Amino acid sequence: MSDNKERNYFNLHGEQSINASYIFPTGERYEGECSRSASGALMRSGVGKHTSADGIIYTGEWLQDKMHGRGTLQHPSGALYEGEFKDNMYHGTGTYTFPDGSTYKGHFSKNRLEGEGAFTNTEGLVWTGEFHGKAALGLKMQHSISAKPTL
Repeated sequence: MSDNKERNYFNLHGEQSINASYIFPTGERYEGECSRSASGALMRSGVGKHTSADGIIYTGEWLQDKMHGRGTLQHPSGALYEGEFKDNMYHGTGTYTFPDGSTYKGHFSKNRLEGEGAFTNTEGLVWTGEFHGKAALGLKMQHSISAKPTL
């Protein structure tokens, strides 16, 4: 393809990397660092930006052609995840912003809310506790008490 460009260089670790701009036959785009596999295939590896044909944008770290490390995933719906990825999944600590503006900040495991976290609803109420996928029993609401002005 004439739209695809490659430039070879060495990264900070002394490994040969390729800075690429690639448009896939599906209309998806990738701009960023790549490396070659043992078979010679080009893989996303390092830092880059991938835009899917339906408008999902991932900007962040890649390892062996998978989202892996720190990154941001933006959905056309307005949903946004900022945090750690492992094998193309939310995994580690991060913040997920739902399309309605509510947020979850905490731990993720294989794309699921898992462990200690805080959910903030659209009114600003914060619920903290243990999250396990769709279950979150025993959450506690944080109260914000403001001091009354003295007269």
